[in-house]
Amino acid sequence: MSTNFTIIVAAGTGSRIGGNLPKQFLLLDSKPILMHTIEKFAHSSSNPQIILVLSESMLQYWKELCTEYNFEIHHYIAIGGTTRFQSVKNGLELIKKENLNLKDVKVAVHDGARPLISTVLIDELFNTCTVEKPAVIPAVQSTNSVRIGTSENSNAVDRQSVWLVQTPQLFMGNLLVEAYMQTEESYFTDDASVVEKLSNNLYLLPGDQQNLKITYEEDLAIAQLLFNKSKRSL
Repeated sequence: MSTNFTIIVAAGTGSRIGGNLPKQFLLLDSKPILMHTIEKFAHSSSNPQIILVLSESMLQYWKELCTEYNFEIHHYIAIGGTTRFQSVKNGLELIKKENLNLKDVKVAVHDGARPLISTVLIDELFNTCTVEKPAVIPAVQSTNSVRIGTSENSNAVDRQSVWLVQTPQLFMGNLLVEAYMQTEESYFTDDASVVEKLSNNLYLLPGDQQNLKITYEEDLAIAQLLFNKSKRSL
């Protein structure tokens, strides 16, 4: 029986959406985005222990939000680093302190600004991640035509071979901890790229088109529409 963890990375500034408040704290359906994200993992059958990575400057604000919204889902707090790599590494330190056999641990790493992740996909990822498939990455195939190159010199790419990567990304604990012992590289944009340098054994699991990451202002509007649609279907 594995011990499940989720590291929710929410230490970013969210500057691309505008304003001074990081995007993960903006309201979606009258509640901070980050709370929706945490709830999805708490309500999943996988029931992982939740580690929330926040920038030190937002700790008090998060505490105040939890009081204001009566948010009582249990979670641990790790302090974020200057990069995503460092933030995830800090979250892993909390898991390492549990002195568990990391071969029996599964760790999901998820973007705090992906509140529309479904519990179905969460559970499917945890169930798929095994010793035989120690790195499971949700991804969707591109529906657009794709070109690679520069504005002056580009070539068409078969879109059937192009995958748009999502989170949560699932890993066996021993693999992820070992991967994060490596020196940080500039191309480490997600956990899959970190693990890939150590091992190419990545398994792509079909993701969910609605599992969008809120990055720009229009993403928040789309997320609200999808949220309204899901509530009407209940």
